[in-house]
Amino acid sequence: MENNKIDFHKILWYFIIFSVIGLIIETVFCFLTTGVIESRKGLIIGPFCPVYGVGAVIIICTLNRYKNSYIKLFLYGSILGNIVEYILSYALDAIYGMRFWDYSYIAWNLNGRICIKYSIFWGILAIVLIKFIDPIISKNIEKIKTSKKIDLAIFIFFIIDALITVWGITTYQNRIDAMYNNVYNEDILNNIEEKIFSNDIMVKIFPNLRYIDNNGGEHYIRDLIEQS
Repeated sequence: MENNKIDFHKILWYFIIFSVIGLIIETVFCFLTTGVIESRKGLIIGPFCPVYGVGAVIIICTLNRYKNSYIKLFLYGSILGNIVEYILSYALDAIYGMRFWDYSYIAWNLNGRICIKYSIFWGILAIVLIKFIDPIISKNIEKIKTSKKIDLAIFIFFIIDALITVWGITTYQNRIDAMYNNVYNEDILNNIEEKIFSNDIMVKIFPNLRYIDNNGGEHYIRDLIEQS
């Protein structure tokens, strides 16, 4: 019999699996629409796009009770997906002063953070996720016999990965601020950060980060670096 219990073990592996699946989806979608293969990672270490992991966990934990209704899955999935995407976009913007994605060029968007087009995608994703993918993933997660200590170690790894990512993007942001305002600072920590989080590394991992200047204007950081 299928085990429908949602515990820490399942949540952790849902996050891991769907973060990887999300990265694959984003990479393929980018290639099909632009002909370019570029990084769509959300964390510096590992092949993870955590917005998909977080979204999948929330959708599965919240909407599994509606698995027998396509209409409810679509409607609630659209709403939940928008809420998750908007909150994450706003939080990342507030923390870093940078945009990780921007839908301003798409019709019917809200502050460039969410839009009708991707609302529909979230609704469809909720149906596919709950009706078809989750039953398969859930059964396979049950076969992953990791101990509580291993799960905790993996969780700590993601915390460290997130902290390193925060450090890296903050360093990147400060460097762009200094470059944009013609202010340069040389010290030991700065030299270490230049090597660990060089422009080449950061552009490769986060090619679509946007810098918001003092006037509210947005610029692709990769373009600012090329012009410097």
